[in-house]
Amino acid sequence: MISDIIINKPAPFLPEQPLVQFNRSININRTIKGLEAGKPVMITEFYSNGLDLLKALHKHLNGKFPNETFQEQRDYRLAYKELAKLIYIKIVDHKLTVKKAPAIGWLKELYPEDDNFLLPFTKVQGLNSAWQWHKNGIILPVLRNKIHPFYGVYFPTRFDHLILFDNWLKRYEGPKKSAIDVGIGSGVLSFQMVKHGFQKVFGTDTNPNAIVGLAETLGDTKMSRKIELDFAPLFGKFEKQTELIVFNPPWLPAAHDLDKNDEAIYYKDTLFPEFFAEAEKRLLPGGKLVIIFSNMAEITEVAKEHPIKKELAEGGRFKLENCLTRKVKLASDKTKRDQNWRAEEVVELWELVNA
Repeated sequence: MISDIIINKPAPFLPEQPLVQFNRSININRTIKGLEAGKPVMITEFYSNGLDLLKALHKHLNGKFPNETFQEQRDYRLAYKELAKLIYIKIVDHKLTVKKAPAIGWLKELYPEDDNFLLPFTKVQGLNSAWQWHKNGIILPVLRNKIHPFYGVYFPTRFDHLILFDNWLKRYEGPKKSAIDVGIGSGVLSFQMVKHGFQKVFGTDTNPNAIVGLAETLGDTKMSRKIELDFAPLFGKFEKQTELIVFNPPWLPAAHDLDKNDEAIYYKDTLFPEFFAEAEKRLLPGGKLVIIFSNMAEITEVAKEHPIKKELAEGGRFKLENCLTRKVKLASDKTKRDQNWRAEEVVELWELVNA
């Protein structure tokens, strides 16, 4: 039952002792030294005080970490994440207790029974951004209607891979009775398949928020009869063979322990071998296995091998029918990160069939 699924959300924090407070009158460098010593602080007075402390933390870490290679950028982000999670803000009656703070609907929806607790400031920022996306919706070039992603669910902010898949669907001439979308996320690929005439799409995800959020979006609409959901890894309860399996996995190998949000971006080394073994059982003779991927890990040198190329060379289960690519748009001039490698990035659509 969807209603029995426990949603992922930032854990409420109830300190045993009052936390050190931070506001404009407190020395910011001393506060950062306290964070590095593992001492949490609580933002008071104004919401902007939290923004100022995070800005100073970025400046502090910029002086300690080089920011030239992809791996160095990754190390910097990890160090920032560890220190930033010690900065808290208080919530009472589903509202932030500081002045000039945003109103965040998730505080009431996700914490209906909690009325006095603390959350990390960065988590509150995430809740605020996610509420705006959810409330206002997001326009995608491949769909007629906006999507309204649930909290904690990855949604695309770049569209090259979606356009690549949409172009493939336009040319697809096989049967359209059913398809399986492994890792359905915010549902975009499934919505694309329904748009192009698939009668039934089975979607799985290990992120409970993805399943709960999509179930809420689908409600009892016509679309709810075309998309069936399962909160499970890989293929879940869907044992029946199908003519199309679609997989848009994470594009980067994991370099640290993953939380649920990270799992949309980084993959464990067991993911692809397990996926291919299960996919072989689920694909009908003559069916298509479509994997949407990127060369990002190769060009940034964070992966030693391409998992799909490795399967084709060694797995013996599938053979390559086609590989389509699309050049990725360059990063915005406004970004402060060195992303020159994006000039070489392409998204890939791998079309495989049973060997």
